[in-house]
Amino acid sequence: MTRSSKTTLWTTAFIVLLLVIDQASKIWVKTSMVEGEMHEITSWFKIYFVENEGMAYGITLGSKLLLTLFRILAMGAGVYYLVRLLRLRRFSLGFCLTLGLVIAGGLGNVIDCLFYGEIFSTSRGAVAQLVPWGEGYGTFLHGKVVDMLYFPIIQTTYPSWSPIHAGEQFVFFSPIFNFADACISVGVALLLLCYRRTFSTALDTLFPSKDKGTSTETDTEE
Repeated sequence: MTRSSKTTLWTTAFIVLLLVIDQASKIWVKTSMVEGEMHEITSWFKIYFVENEGMAYGITLGSKLLLTLFRILAMGAGVYYLVRLLRLRRFSLGFCLTLGLVIAGGLGNVIDCLFYGEIFSTSRGAVAQLVPWGEGYGTFLHGKVVDMLYFPIIQTTYPSWSPIHAGEQFVFFSPIFNFADACISVGVALLLLCYRRTFSTALDTLFPSKDKGTSTETDTEE
């Protein structure tokens, strides 16, 4: 097996593994906890089941349908361009795995949006059950994303003399997220810290400018 074939195989297997971990964790939470229920692992790590219709870390932007369609288009483009990069056989395994992190994370949340509303009953007030297609709490493209990872590392209150939020509770880190969100965040961080130049080279290769033409340099890891 050639080096390029191994890169493709490892990248594909890595994405599949991440998707399995993401979906297994979500299905376990969905079928064993009621929305709003929390299990304390440590004082700074809790399993806190919430569902959201927004983006990563519960951020909302526009309508649910538009957000789901945006996710599908973004992940479709991501998969397409990763396949193109793998076929070029020029980019390192580390770089391809990093892109795989982002794509797997995005796909994991897309699966929730596409199917969970169709196959699960509601989690509000009762543990959700798998139901026949079409008998779930929502419709196709309108599923809610399952979040459960909560890290309230610092819990305190703003001092009484604070000009804002005086006496109110302060929590760091307050967002509740899932494994897919973590994959996206880690992948983007690695791209910025370790593969910024490589990512730029990949973009130039896929979208060559008229002035520069198609690059022929051999890519290396930074």
